[in-house]
Amino acid sequence: MGILDTFKKKRDDKASTKKPVEKKKKASAKPEVKDEERETIMTPDGKLVSAPKKESVKQPKKKAKAKLEDTGEAHRVLIRPLITEKGSSLGMYNQYVFEVAPQTNKIEVRKAIRKVYGVDPVKVNVINVRGRAVRYGRTEGMTKKWKKAVITLGAGQKIEIQEGL
Repeated sequence: MGILDTFKKKRDDKASTKKPVEKKKKASAKPEVKDEERETIMTPDGKLVSAPKKESVKQPKKKAKAKLEDTGEAHRVLIRPLITEKGSSLGMYNQYVFEVAPQTNKIEVRKAIRKVYGVDPVKVNVINVRGRAVRYGRTEGMTKKWKKAVITLGAGQKIEIQEGL
């Protein structure tokens, strides 16, 4: 710290003890706009001008369609719908066929159908499908075993499965 710094420091201390004089603001016709409430706009002739932000008009919310519940773990129970010739013919009787996870039971399948498709099954039948013996050249093996569920719905209810086909 040099000699000149001590004089400078004393001068700063004296200046800080004085109260600053507040200036009176003139009443103007235009309300003041803070910098945060301003935006830069480009005019048609290419000049940048600072202008107050326009208030955005909030649109009324549209009514949401029938919202289904969060499916949660249902996607792990229902693996995929089985679209086969037999499954299509069961459609006449208001029955649908799904491949389900091997460790699930009828109650879990019923809850998953209710959550995903929003319909209440009348009856759930579960079938364990054995793996078949297969052969690829000299290599012999088995296909994996899996489980399928046949879902029966009440009159007037249906599931839209074949939308993408």
